[in-house]
Amino acid sequence: MRIVFLGTPEFAVPTLARLYADGHDVAAVYCQPDRPAGRSGQPSPPPVKRWAVAHGLPAFQPRSLRREAVQAELRALAPEALVLVAYGLLLPQAVLDLAPHGGLNLHPSLLPRHRGPAPVVGALLAGDTETGVSIMLMDAGMDTGPVLAQERTPIGPDENAAELSDRLAHQGAALMAATLPRWAAGDITPQPQDETLATTTRLMTKDDGVLDWSRPAEVLARQVRAYYPWPSAATRWQGRVLKVLAATAASGSGGPAGTVVAHAGGAAVATGDGLLVLRTVQSEGKKPSEVADFLRGARGFIGSALGS
Repeated sequence: MRIVFLGTPEFAVPTLARLYADGHDVAAVYCQPDRPAGRSGQPSPPPVKRWAVAHGLPAFQPRSLRREAVQAELRALAPEALVLVAYGLLLPQAVLDLAPHGGLNLHPSLLPRHRGPAPVVGALLAGDTETGVSIMLMDAGMDTGPVLAQERTPIGPDENAAELSDRLAHQGAALMAATLPRWAAGDITPQPQDETLATTTRLMTKDDGVLDWSRPAEVLARQVRAYYPWPSAATRWQGRVLKVLAATAASGSGGPAGTVVAHAGGAAVATGDGLLVLRTVQSEGKKPSEVADFLRGARGFIGSALGS
């Protein structure tokens, strides 16, 4: 098929690569504009643009798809279908109507659960034991269109957002590759979403990562997994930021919430209910380290109080 691909982050690259390898005619790639990155603050192209340029595909980066000139440019490409993966911009109905087979969107959740911009984070925070990928026929709403295909997968007990996202990206790429030709051939009947089961996620901020030690250890362990690698679960020790990159919940107590106690050769933190056993941490300005290594250079850590 002749398609236009719309996507921006690393999560979208496997689907673009798979469709390209399958022989689809990728007329163009659309992604969000370059953003400042690193300490230099210099504009850096998103992963999808880098992949497209490396493979000789034209890449466009409009700030909006609502302008008539942008829509005329898209129309001139004459796509049979639009394929979207984490593009980051809503498509107006006028754009969706440009392609005879509409817009197919890969969403990393079991829609209608965890609609919105952070479905992987949402699944981990909710303590879901399974998630999956959905191929949705787009409408003008936020992840509200009918579902064309879905696949489930269990969530590992220690799996973090980075690991789960990578796995879902490849699972979703395979599902999109299988769904696109079936949809074009008329072999799929779209299934409306059950609005009574819908949940919605939101964009994360740095403040979301701050650990509140009065909360249960199980909830905090979910935060640690959900917020890796960004914004990272974090607390303060001796006035400096201490990131908690890996941790597990355990039963037990250790005094007031936020108190660090010795635990199985390492360290744990007392919470509102149970202990959060620290596995990997990162001191401000330093590299990540296993907690046993961290303790060798962190005099006074055991017995101290974490938090603001």
